[in-house]
Amino acid sequence: MNLHRRDFLCGLAAIAGASAFPGRAAAPRSLASSASALAEPPAASGPIAAPPGWPDRARAVWANAMAALERHGPRAARDRLAIADFGAPSAQPRLYLVDLEAGKFQALHVTHGSGSDPGHTGLLQSFSDRPGSNATSQGAFVTRDYYTGRHGHSQRLEGLDPTNCNALDRAIVLHSAWYAEPDVLARTGKLGRSQGCLAFSGQDLARVFGFLGEGRLIYSGKAPTA
Repeated sequence: MNLHRRDFLCGLAAIAGASAFPGRAAAPRSLASSASALAEPPAASGPIAAPPGWPDRARAVWANAMAALERHGPRAARDRLAIADFGAPSAQPRLYLVDLEAGKFQALHVTHGSGSDPGHTGLLQSFSDRPGSNATSQGAFVTRDYYTGRHGHSQRLEGLDPTNCNALDRAIVLHSAWYAEPDVLARTGKLGRSQGCLAFSGQDLARVFGFLGEGRLIYSGKAPTA
């Protein structure tokens, strides 16, 4: 895709929530939920409250994720989603798998991109969607199809916002990586860095795949600093 066309598509991302999701949005392969999960969203009944135990530092990220879920309407299922709180260091679990129907969540470790943390401090410094930046992008993604590539079993992500609309072109995906394994964290006190992808340990990637499947939202954000 040439730069002019990509820039045009990125501009359209700001209003894309009103259109139907163009890719496959099948129910997750490992879940029993039916296609009704992807039906038209119910009428808004006020903000969705964070589940019990949600970390205080991530309250703003929760609010932004819920706004994204409303903004993108039928492009993603509304029963489950993932929220990445990149205000926390990589040494802490900061990717939350949220079951909105049950009001529960579980937290996993996830990497950020090297372009977002050039000094490898373990803490994301900035977001970028620029091709070649190797950075993590901010905004809402929807999970797409699975494939097997150089990182093994992986899943494509489509960026839904102007801040991450290059995700498919940048090959920003979910995958496992050696530098996201627990022994790296135990040895160095932080995870390694990706090229902008959300990378997990092999065990945690299986949990993510089993929980989200295709057609669900992942929100990547960071609470503003004072």
